[in-house]
Amino acid sequence: MSAKKPGNYRLNKKHKVSIAGVAALSVAALSFSLVSGGNASAETEPQALANGKPVAWAYNAESAQAKALQKSLTEQQSALSLQAKKDAAAKAQASAKAKAKRVAAAKAKAKAEAKAEAKAAAKAAAKKRAAAKAAASRAAARTPVFANNLDGWIREALFIMDKHDIPGTYNGIHKNIMRESSGNPRAINNWDINAINGVPSKGLLQVIYPTFKAYHVAGTKFDQYDPVANIVAACNYAADRYGTIDNVNSAY
Repeated sequence: MSAKKPGNYRLNKKHKVSIAGVAALSVAALSFSLVSGGNASAETEPQALANGKPVAWAYNAESAQAKALQKSLTEQQSALSLQAKKDAAAKAQASAKAKAKRVAAAKAKAKAEAKAEAKAAAKAAAKKRAAAKAAASRAAARTPVFANNLDGWIREALFIMDKHDIPGTYNGIHKNIMRESSGNPRAINNWDINAINGVPSKGLLQVIYPTFKAYHVAGTKFDQYDPVANIVAACNYAADRYGTIDNVNSAY
């Protein structure tokens, strides 16, 4: 066999396999021992390679390198587990914050809507009160002021009668008042049959109490002696019995 020049040394198949094993184990930082097939006594790597024997690699779990690797793996696993817990906690916290933000936004929206509704209701109520006040003002403006005398009493009675569709004219009322009481709202008949029966005729149109009570018109005083209430009740009775006070020309 001729000597080979330096730099031209060629590895056989066994050498290549052995060197690949060494490189792989070096990267993993493990400690290995070279043991010849089934032999208890270990041979060093150069000897095995020089002898051209197959090399077997045995992992020594008790070696310092193995323990260090195990410790490193355990620490890495713990670190990963801790990080996973932190990530989960951060995610839960972020979710809770997002939910709280949504709830707060919903409450704020509901509060704003309620405020807007209350404002709209208050505005509508104010508008309604203003309209009612304006209507009352217009009604007051339309309501004339009547004199506190016979002419004024008749005219006020006609104003009320018109609202309740009770027929009658100024002249028809006036002529009957003059015949019945001469225009005295405190007039009372104490001598006719009604007086004998305990229900004397009273007021401008000499109305007895049962008639006044039955034909009294709401909005007037419940008083036989009140001139306007007396006229309106008497005209209401006359309209029911005679068609209108204008048709009455004698005691009724």
